[in-house]
Amino acid sequence: MRHLANIYRLGVKELWSLARDPMMLVLIVVSFTLMIYTAATAVPETLHNAPIAVVDEDVSPLSARIASAFYPPHFTPPRMIGSAEADAGMDAGRYTFSVNIPPNFQRDVLAGKPAEIQLNVDATRMSQAFTGSSYIQQIITDEINEFVRRYRAPAEPPVDLAVRMRFNPNLTQAWFGALMEIINNVTMLSIILTGAALIREREHGTIEHLLVMPVTPTEIMVAKVWSMGLVVLASAALSLTFVVRALLHVPIEGSVALFLTGVALHLFATTSMGIFMATLARSMPQFGMLLVLVLLPLQMLSGGTTPRESMPEFVQNIMLAAPTTHFVELGQAILYRGAGIGVVWQPFLALALIGTVLFSLSLARFRKTLSQMA
Repeated sequence: MRHLANIYRLGVKELWSLARDPMMLVLIVVSFTLMIYTAATAVPETLHNAPIAVVDEDVSPLSARIASAFYPPHFTPPRMIGSAEADAGMDAGRYTFSVNIPPNFQRDVLAGKPAEIQLNVDATRMSQAFTGSSYIQQIITDEINEFVRRYRAPAEPPVDLAVRMRFNPNLTQAWFGALMEIINNVTMLSIILTGAALIREREHGTIEHLLVMPVTPTEIMVAKVWSMGLVVLASAALSLTFVVRALLHVPIEGSVALFLTGVALHLFATTSMGIFMATLARSMPQFGMLLVLVLLPLQMLSGGTTPRESMPEFVQNIMLAAPTTHFVELGQAILYRGAGIGVVWQPFLALALIGTVLFSLSLARFRKTLSQMA
């Protein structure tokens, strides 16, 4: 009971220290509100309001028909410009796409002669360039075919392909972006808060005060883990309720309680990782540089941004040792697909094992650091 009391009091001390750090409080609030909303709404993967210009040198019914086929929400209303303005507009970034219809285009199409349309694409806008070029080619092809046939009629495909979008019927980007940002921010904040808590005590000299108190390194570390983990866990729960569900209207298919249990296991691993990194760094700037080296691979290679199956096999195998890989797996399964414990028990078990290993390594390193300071 004495050990539990020490862990509780030390944890409360950490919470009071965090409450007196306005920058950390702002970081927590922004991470679980503004960043969630921005990730859901400001970076769509689908084509949306892409600026397009049309150079109509043919001035024919067919060219007018092609120009009128581009309209919101995929494209902005096309700007009709001259050929001399096309390159300047692309260089200035005013247009992502520029369609050049040459003279006598309609005549060549009706005569069955080879005809070409030039499509210029600003490839620096990666997502729009890749998706939009396919859209534009399909639109132009459909308009030309219907013009040649003299009537609009849907083509009869040889096979009737019935497409069913499961878990996200309308392919709404906000559903994916909001939930993945919560998953990423849980990892980021848990490492930052625990690491900053230890470095703050070292810089303020309060770690020496703890060394002369009747507390053990295990109690100090467990206190930091549960207190900072509780802050991130509560923030994630509030963000799911008020930002994701209430503000963005994203449906949660599975059990929030089961997901938060997975968050707690993940926090056990990442808070331990934060303490380990803080024992390696001598100052907050060094900790920040180390955080960049660790956090980017954890988030980019965990399967949240790109499916793990598309990565090299050795990367897939290495990332099995990272807690984020299993956290993303269980998070997507529960929140998107409504999976129960019978489906996600393996990532739960993996997180528990990884967390135990990271906690043991961090505790050994923490004890060594304290012994050097004593």
